[in-house]
Amino acid sequence: MSEPHGAPGLGGDALTAAEAVHRALLERRSTCATAESLTGGLLGAHLTAVPGASNTYRGGVVTYATDTKAGLLGVPEDLLAAQGAVHPEVAAHMAAGVRRLMGADYGVAVTGVAGPDPQYGRPVGTVFAAVAAPAGTSAVRAFRFTGDRSGIRYHTVEGALALLESAVRGDAVGATRS
Repeated sequence: MSEPHGAPGLGGDALTAAEAVHRALLERRSTCATAESLTGGLLGAHLTAVPGASNTYRGGVVTYATDTKAGLLGVPEDLLAAQGAVHPEVAAHMAAGVRRLMGADYGVAVTGVAGPDPQYGRPVGTVFAAVAAPAGTSAVRAFRFTGDRSGIRYHTVEGALALLESAVRGDAVGATRS
């Protein structure tokens, strides 16, 4: 994990990634919104730490409790009951839901297990990030991070920002780093 700079608790590599996302969105005159679970607002905090963020960031929601994913973002309750909150389809529904809710061009969502204990049969470090794009397309990326809770959350932000930038630029999803 890189040494943080800027606002307290915000990391250098993630801030650099947030700046790259904003540049890509500005170039395309697009906006984004965030739906977060395990990161608890850390993704939105990195995006809003960039000067001029109001030009590209519409807002976000933290849906930490499972029922809020259904109630606020429209994640199907039967999916949550069958698979739990840590699932690639849940991430995709979260991204589409926040895109719709905030009126953004792109929605990015993260759900996962930061620890210390496994959840829904998923080991600590399991993370799914998803992006919903304007044409109704979406990309989902699975990550398996190691480290402590704080590190997993930080790396989730980095991974989600890389996925978002890749989607905005139209790059292959496989080109993002884990």
